[in-house]
Amino acid sequence: AMPRPCRYRNVRCSPDINYFKPRGIPLDLLEEVQLTLDELEAIRLADFDDLYQAEAADKMNISRQTFGNIIKSAHKKLAEALLQGKALKIEGGCVKKVAR
Repeated sequence: AMPRPCRYRNVRCSPDINYFKPRGIPLDLLEEVQLTLDELEAIRLADFDDLYQAEAADKMNISRQTFGNIIKSAHKKLAEALLQGKALKIEGGCVKKVAR
């Protein structure tokens, strides 16, 4: 069975800084967690802009359920990086840049 094609998610944020790491630990000793741009956008809308999930989903042009899945995945990755001392790399994802 073929995987379903990815539906592009509208993303307005484009971070200038896309890498965070624990201080004092060389990069080659660190594990990395990859946060996708759509996960970052979900965090921006829900956690930073305080939007309800339905409103945030609408802005990203996805269903409320898909938004819920994305934000859950994003929170899990952030927790993993913070609690296990991993580097956080922000890139990728099935996204379409849209104007602010």
